[in-house]
Amino acid sequence: MFNLSERVKEIAIDLVSVLSVVGTKGEVEMAEKVYSVMEKIPYFKENKEKLYFLDCEGDHLGRKVVVAEVNGKKADSKDTVVMIGHFDTVGVSDYGDFRDYATKPLELPEKLKALKLSEDVRKDLESGDYLFGRGLYDMKSGVAAIIAIIEHITKDIDNFEGNIIFGAVCDEEGNSTGMLNLVPYLNKLKEKKGYNYLAMLDPDYSAPQYPGDPTKYVYIGSVGKIMPSFYIVGKETHVGEPFSGIDPNQISSEILGRINLNPEFSDEAEGEYTLPPLSLKQRDLKPEYSVQTANKSILFFNYATHKKEPNEIMEDMVKVANECFEKVVNVTDERYKKYAEMSNKEYKKLPWKARTMSFGDFCEVVKKEVGDKFDTLVKDFSEKISKDNNFDMQEKAMKIVEYVHGLWSDKDPIIIVFYSPPYYPHCYVGEELERDKRLNNAVRRSVKAVEEKFDVEIVEKKFLPCISDLSYATAPTDKDAIAGLLDNVPGYGDIYSIPIEEMQKLDLPVADIGTYGKDAHQFTERINVFDTFNLTPELLYRTLIDLLS
Repeated sequence: MFNLSERVKEIAIDLVSVLSVVGTKGEVEMAEKVYSVMEKIPYFKENKEKLYFLDCEGDHLGRKVVVAEVNGKKADSKDTVVMIGHFDTVGVSDYGDFRDYATKPLELPEKLKALKLSEDVRKDLESGDYLFGRGLYDMKSGVAAIIAIIEHITKDIDNFEGNIIFGAVCDEEGNSTGMLNLVPYLNKLKEKKGYNYLAMLDPDYSAPQYPGDPTKYVYIGSVGKIMPSFYIVGKETHVGEPFSGIDPNQISSEILGRINLNPEFSDEAEGEYTLPPLSLKQRDLKPEYSVQTANKSILFFNYATHKKEPNEIMEDMVKVANECFEKVVNVTDERYKKYAEMSNKEYKKLPWKARTMSFGDFCEVVKKEVGDKFDTLVKDFSEKISKDNNFDMQEKAMKIVEYVHGLWSDKDPIIIVFYSPPYYPHCYVGEELERDKRLNNAVRRSVKAVEEKFDVEIVEKKFLPCISDLSYATAPTDKDAIAGLLDNVPGYGDIYSIPIEEMQKLDLPVADIGTYGKDAHQFTERINVFDTFNLTPELLYRTLIDLLS
């Protein structure tokens, strides 16, 4: 293969020069930058219709995806590889006074030398082996690699067989707006032009698995993510009568202690385990200070998946939450009994009973009481709150649970388990399906060739451990799994939705062959120059050609 390292580096630095923080107009400017770089490629000068923008429907910022189609002329083949890469980044406030240099990789090192840095960062800075800058690692160098590969292939398009569709997407760091618009379009393109999609490749960043990890990884498949959430209703009381109520914060804390970072809930596939769940929010819903205890609290977790589906996780979470609720009821009663004995007061068993329901089941209970108007009431509220920009999606989902609970006459303690958005399906690439074998073999042959050429060791793993847009290349097809999701995301279709049917239809095996570096989302974000500009494009190119051969 022709050495593309210098060209990839040149494009990467050019792309990084545009600040494209997620959720800002910079993403629009970045799309235009990607387009401007690619429109200079002779192939697209001659075939202008094969490079274009795809508008993100209804996006208030006017963001867009850049789509490029490459059609080989060696043979009339419909085989097609889809490649994606995101061009948005996280913010630059962490650079402090040097934020203006976050997009200037050639000038930033001198500024960083003035800062107090860890031993590892300073070593990498002084070595000259690393290039620093916002987005170089996550993941503009990956986008640059795809552009350089396309530029290289199209120089000899007569001897290229097969097709490439490249989607440079926005908003990966936020809500995946770009990818969620690209997926339905890929299906339309397939129907229109008869493309036979083989796989989806993404050069998103490859992270060390532990501090100091020197290993280079490629991933055939991707982790999923779901967010089990707990709306906990206790019984408020005056602090002078503490045993007349039950504290939702104590129940929340019991659930936190049981689930948080507990490997019991790590999901296994082929000997690989997800990271255990981690709490993302825990607070009570009491709006002001007073000597009245809280009545309600909220808690939710990041829960990674390899195989488990939403219905299975919901069943587990309801069971675990109820066990924690029962424990708090029992502990509270035991402490009340002990306090009564100490104080020579009459003891009567406290009245609290543990009960826990999924949001879907809870809605059915409330609907029986409220009647047929229930659906209209909830729909109207969901539509109204979806337009309220004072709340994020997660808060809106919780507000809908709160609204439904408010429709119910029963105000006794309860836990309602639901899913906060967003949801990312896992992508498992096995060995049974022919298309999966094809991707596995293509990556493995490419890894072997690159290892021999560069005298390096590269480890293949089954799941990219970080959330990425690859999750939307597929979706569960089991009806119970889908129902377990849709029934339990409050306001689904109003505050949040994903094109599940389109994802099921696309249904592609995926691989992440990413850039190599350290400290994504930190001001010390950096790439290893040799690995990123040599190994990444070589692995991508070889895998692409192998798939299409």
